Amino acid sequence: MQRNTLALAAVVMLTAVALGAFGAHGLKPRILPDALANWHTGVQYQMVHGLALLFLALAGGQVDQRYLSFARLLFLGGVVCFSGSLYLLSTRELLGTQALTRVLGPITPLGGLLYMGGWIVLLVSALRRS
Repeated sequence: MQRNTLALAAVVMLTAVALGAFGAHGLKPRILPDALANWHTGVQYQMVHGLALLFLALAGGQVDQRYLSFARLLFLGGVVCFSGSLYLLSTRELLGTQALTRVLGPITPLGGLLYMGGWIVLLVSALRRS
């Protein structure tokens, strides 16, 4: 379990760094400043939750595995929904996917709820271990 979580953390962090660099160097001249700011918000949240996944990999013996598995799932869902939707929304003009805005718009806050849910699961786990 910890090995898989560590691998997932590495993938999430690797892609966050790559997407951050792509935004700064590849997208900056092609999208509006507000869209670029949204892109960077997606990268920032992805990076923070990549670190959270790293924490989960290292906290294996400290927290019940059921809680770790659930928190991991919630954090990964948050990356896909929150950060992923921000990436797509930021580049909709460039990609010609403006029609997806009505679908992607509600997915972003859902991803935020998934992120928060992961932290709530860790909080509950910490309080139950006391």
